[in-house]
Amino acid sequence: MVLARIPVDYKVWQRIGLFRHGYMDDASYALSVFESHVRRAGLTMQALNGKVMLEMGPGDSVATAIIAHTLGARAILVDAGAFASSKPLRYEPLCAALRVRGLAPIEVSQFGSIGEVLDACGAVYLTRGANSWESLASESVDLVFSQAVLEHVRLREFDYVQEQCFRVMRSGGVASHTVDLKDHLGGALDNLRFSRKIWESESFVRSGFYTNRLRMARMLDMFTKAGFDADVLEVKRWETLPTRRQSLDSEFSSLPDTELLVSGFNVLLRRR
Repeated sequence: MVLARIPVDYKVWQRIGLFRHGYMDDASYALSVFESHVRRAGLTMQALNGKVMLEMGPGDSVATAIIAHTLGARAILVDAGAFASSKPLRYEPLCAALRVRGLAPIEVSQFGSIGEVLDACGAVYLTRGANSWESLASESVDLVFSQAVLEHVRLREFDYVQEQCFRVMRSGGVASHTVDLKDHLGGALDNLRFSRKIWESESFVRSGFYTNRLRMARMLDMFTKAGFDADVLEVKRWETLPTRRQSLDSEFSSLPDTELLVSGFNVLLRRR
């Protein structure tokens, strides 16, 4: 919490591995994530031509915009801030990887700003968090995906974000999400040790390690409430509780082991 308040530019923290917004700035990782969500959605890379894709929480990169454009699709990126690298040449390794696959991405070297790259890709980059959804047209998106992002949506905004996701999705559209339920400092359940009043306070929320602490069952209920049919594709579990049950706040200490042992899951949502 102290480090998060030191007036240091985010790029400095990023270079030393603190407060990173994911790893989509790594070309191979970005391609792997993109392909995995497309595959889970029952699509192929070739079938994306003409589709509109929405990535929740692109983090340090607009890689999805470049990949989607290369495949004939259009990308919408929604995030809580403008975290993506603003230097076009940072995306050259990604473009090189696409060329190796026989594809023809844009030449990022010809652009002077990330805004020009996004315009060339026909992409939209929205950075006002939950408020970003207001500007999106209803039934305009074919595929929504996120990689370890949903757990960072504020608890009080989660229902709203899922309702908006349902609203913008076309009939027959799908959403693919990878959710990480571990605490984001030690990889255990230490985030469940705090009362809701403390954890949801602004001082905690803005300290770089916030998660909404929703467990899988509750999250699935919220998806259903928003209008989705949820298909859990994979569940990751600890063999034993990584944090003592006695240390957990009363809101979580009474939950069964079947819930607390879930460390993450992949889910596919279909618009009902």
